Amino acid sequence: MYRYLFAALLVLCMSAPAQAHFQMLYTPEAALTKGGELDLKLVFSHPFDAGHTMNMGKPLQFFMINKGKKTDLMKDLKPIKWQSLTNSGDAYEAEVKVRKMGDYVFCLVPEPYFEPEEGAYIQQITKVIINNSGLPTDWDAAVGLPAEIVPLDKPYALWTGNVFRGVVMGDGKPVPDAEIEVEFLNHPPVPGKNMFQKQALATAPQDAFVTLTIKADANGEFAFGLPKAGWWGFAALGVGPLKTYKDKDNSQDAVIWVKAVDMK
Repeated sequence: MYRYLFAALLVLCMSAPAQAHFQMLYTPEAALTKGGELDLKLVFSHPFDAGHTMNMGKPLQFFMINKGKKTDLMKDLKPIKWQSLTNSGDAYEAEVKVRKMGDYVFCLVPEPYFEPEEGAYIQQITKVIINNSGLPTDWDAAVGLPAEIVPLDKPYALWTGNVFRGVVMGDGKPVPDAEIEVEFLNHPPVPGKNMFQKQALATAPQDAFVTLTIKADANGEFAFGLPKAGWWGFAALGVGPLKTYKDKDNSQDAVIWVKAVDMK
């Protein structure tokens, strides 16, 4: 009897949809027409289905780069509770003034998160690049993060249907054949609230469409066509040099978020 019960539970686990963890670094717009104050949300969740949100520890680093100048933003972080469709979790927010023209590269190095189901840590080092007034400055420069995706296309100037290309870097070198997970932010955050909207923007016909998987080539380069307007996250798995943390396995991933916009 116990054998049959175990088999049934195994089938249920195997049939459950695969969910990719994604470190989010969210602000509504990627291409600003004028300067102002950005509202940034730092959330570790599942963006396509707005599912379980993991508790974030205090980030190890949070900074921005504009015209080569690095500004520490750790003092601007405030802890918040983030509401997903299934639970609430510890997250952070920051309000950052953007005045000058050019690119603002926001970088987050989170504390590694322990995933009990895998018995291992996950550390998703995340970038998002916001532009003010159209002047390109820093978008294609490597920051020097231990795990990083360097864009080959402006990540804030993409029409729906454009191809986004990037290079996966680990410890300062291209990572050949890197595995990259891709997810669409299907439940955008509700303006002025720390929660995902309930209404989905798209429906996946089958579980394989929730988290898409692509591979980089021998030079660490990849390309992906953006089929729908909105934010898209790319996570190159395990490409950083920190393979263990607190005597456990650690996946040090490189994450970047890009936004596609419909032509009107």
